[in-house]
Amino acid sequence: MSQNNERPMRGRFAPTPSGELHIGNAWTALLSWLQIRSASGTFVLRLEDIDTQRSKPQLAEQILDDLYWLGLDWDEGPDVGGPFGPYIQSKCMEYYEEALKQLESKGNLYSCFCSRSDVLAAVRAPHGLSSEGLAYPGTCRHLTAEEAACKSQDKEPSLRFKVHHEPLSFFDGAAGKQEFDAASGGDFIVRRADGMISYQLAVVVDDHRMQITDILRGVDLLDSVPRQLQLYIALGMEAPSFSHVPLFMGPDGKRLAKRHGGTSLAAIRKAGTAPERLIGWLMWIGGFIAKPEPLSAQECISLFRMNKLPSEPIIVTDQTLSRLRER
Repeated sequence: MSQNNERPMRGRFAPTPSGELHIGNAWTALLSWLQIRSASGTFVLRLEDIDTQRSKPQLAEQILDDLYWLGLDWDEGPDVGGPFGPYIQSKCMEYYEEALKQLESKGNLYSCFCSRSDVLAAVRAPHGLSSEGLAYPGTCRHLTAEEAACKSQDKEPSLRFKVHHEPLSFFDGAAGKQEFDAASGGDFIVRRADGMISYQLAVVVDDHRMQITDILRGVDLLDSVPRQLQLYIALGMEAPSFSHVPLFMGPDGKRLAKRHGGTSLAAIRKAGTAPERLIGWLMWIGGFIAKPEPLSAQECISLFRMNKLPSEPIIVTDQTLSRLRER
């Protein structure tokens, strides 16, 4: 994957407004912001509300409010505008449809009539699961045009992208060198049967359209890179640089979520915690400073180094949370 290092640095934070931000989201947002601000680059905020059934306008407003409360700002976004808008995915359908037309014209797509239960039944055989979920066994890949037309009379199909067995490698700014078999997860959906565009396609189109050069996000999305790289290649687009950072985990070893209680930014704000205390706590638990102390986001710019990032998940316990609540 080639990179043009002379391109002006542009990064983004792209939350989904389907739930409140928690300290894990704040950690990723802060790191993404620090990466770009420390390089005097352009920082973009994008709302990924492509799943309109789960996304809520009031949560979108709360996300912006929480990020401003943290002391983060952005040069382009849904509230400040910019040259590459819209910065809200649900308003970008024309761009996704154009990408689908390009992929279809190149023979990269095919109609799939399989339900989730169909795929599950098939992968219980010799196929198994990819780390992103069900590995599609290619059931509909070789349907004739006549067979597909016949099936479409009874069911609206999804569209899948054809993958090919080939090695893909890239250097991750946080996780190091990565090597994948491009076909390990099977052919993947780019448009669901109900018309919803997949995350994989939408994020590639948006990042290209917004000229994003550097993506910093959680390591849970590392397995998305092979799929996204294949889309970049098929669409003739230059891929950005990637950095996938460790996640916050609860004491149970599971990804931090509502069940762990009191970790949403709304709850932390309601408890009267100052944003500087949360920022300093994030820098401490992330290994950037020796002890938790109040810091503004601006004060953290000079402290940020990619090589200081931990390599393992960050376990958040009641004891570590108590350091956040200290007065």
